[in-house]
Amino acid sequence: MVKFGPNIPAGDGMRPHRRHVTPRLFHDSRRRFVGLIGGSFNPAHDGHLHMADRARKALGVDEVWWLVTPQNPLKSSQNMAPLDLRVKQARKISTAHSYIRVIAPEQNLRKSYTFKTLNYLKKTSPRMQFIWIMGADNLVQFPAWERHHDITRRIPIAVIDRPRYSYTAISTGRHVLSSRISARRLGRRGHERRAKPPVWCFIAGRRHHASATALRAQGTAW
Repeated sequence: MVKFGPNIPAGDGMRPHRRHVTPRLFHDSRRRFVGLIGGSFNPAHDGHLHMADRARKALGVDEVWWLVTPQNPLKSSQNMAPLDLRVKQARKISTAHSYIRVIAPEQNLRKSYTFKTLNYLKKTSPRMQFIWIMGADNLVQFPAWERHHDITRRIPIAVIDRPRYSYTAISTGRHVLSSRISARRLGRRGHERRAKPPVWCFIAGRRHHASATALRAQGTAW
């Protein structure tokens, strides 16, 4: 069973194994600018922390939510650790970063498709201004995502540079993500609740080489 630390408040009256599905933060009455990072987190690692930190500094988001998916439709289920273990490990590695929340809302959904997850989050958290954060490597794969054009129309997107993917990602972005603006401008629009999709930015700078695939291959994932 997952243990709940400072990332998710306790005492919400729900069974412990359900708190990471519909946590109290969904019902926060404050208006917040929130970055969303989705993935398997198999396992969560320093590269995920780097993405969250770059998004916070470049965009000025109030929080970053890690959305741990039960199963990425584009990845094999082989060697995929149980969801509760991945959630627990992600919370452990992010404990020192109070602005990061770790949840698994897709347990409520029939399919782990991002466009469905976004619909769900917008419905449950109407006071939040969301922005989707992805690595440049994920942008290269983005055209293969289910209903990716619907995603671009639902949420602004910030792309974090990754080693070996910079130019390919920018080229892909020109074709599938529409209007590109600076991270500072997009962040300002987000805080003012004027970040109307389709719009995206590319966040360059220091790149992080950490990879969950490499960690599993090295036998150091858990």
